[in-house]
Amino acid sequence: MMFRSILAGAMALGLAAACTTTDQYGNVTQNRTGTGVLAGAAAGALLGTLAGGDDRRNALIGAGVGALAGGAVGNYMDRQEREFRERLRESGVTVRRVGNELVLIMPGNLTFPTDSAQIQPRFGPVLNDVADVLQTYPATYVDIIGHTDSVGSAEYNQTLSERRASSVASALIQRGVLSDRLYVAGMGETMPIASNETDEGRAANRRVEIRIAPHTQS
Repeated sequence: MMFRSILAGAMALGLAAACTTTDQYGNVTQNRTGTGVLAGAAAGALLGTLAGGDDRRNALIGAGVGALAGGAVGNYMDRQEREFRERLRESGVTVRRVGNELVLIMPGNLTFPTDSAQIQPRFGPVLNDVADVLQTYPATYVDIIGHTDSVGSAEYNQTLSERRASSVASALIQRGVLSDRLYVAGMGETMPIASNETDEGRAANRRVEIRIAPHTQS
């Protein structure tokens, strides 16, 4: 599923914030590129997801990012995995390896206030680290997928999952991640990883997953 209007709205709301940058120590500096660059990035993100994988592949090739082949794929993802694990060790984010893909699982209680898609300020440094690693390893596609528990209506949960995924995407683009690498979607309550019958299970189901796959030769 593609959520162009959701992502566009998140980008528009982030324009003002994009004019400044706050580092992990709380220092705020002016972004000299201004809002025009972010507006362009938002448009790029939308275009990058319209036609699925081919659009993203072409965008990376156009940006000069070469495709991986053979044994280079595993080595590239091995190095990226090590850096993610080192940088996110005490962040609360889980790093999983599935074949040659990586999955970052961001718990909802750390990332967002209850019933909100506004990223908590304390999570900003974590997103700084995620963005840094993604920029160090540009030959990957990045899927950002929101999930909820089953409390409330399915329709509301679907919308909340979309908004949260879009907020994470917007934050990464503001931190310099190439927008054309991104696919943004919400799955609502349809893909639980634990039982919704317990508090612990519902907490596990409220999450945003970032799935990172290598850009390989077709």
